[in-house]
Amino acid sequence: MRRIAVTSTNGRGPVRRRPRPYRDSLLIYGAFGLIVIVIGVATGGEVLQVVIAGVAAFLLATGLQWRALRRREREREQEQR
Repeated sequence: MRRIAVTSTNGRGPVRRRPRPYRDSLLIYGAFGLIVIVIGVATGGEVLQVVIAGVAAFLLATGLQWRALRRREREREQEQR
């Protein structure tokens, strides 16, 4: 019987990748915007209006998230001083 090799990423105390909140939020809200577009087109909406709504949802959600992330970063910097 063969066993699975234990590496630094799956053994005890795995090494975690560095979090990338800006990239992660961009990908999540990009998928959200795409879902808005797909649902809008599937339900018979006008394509131009649906695309505008999807892009607007993406930009609004991403902008608000990035603003919150920057605010948290500034607060952490002030706490360290």
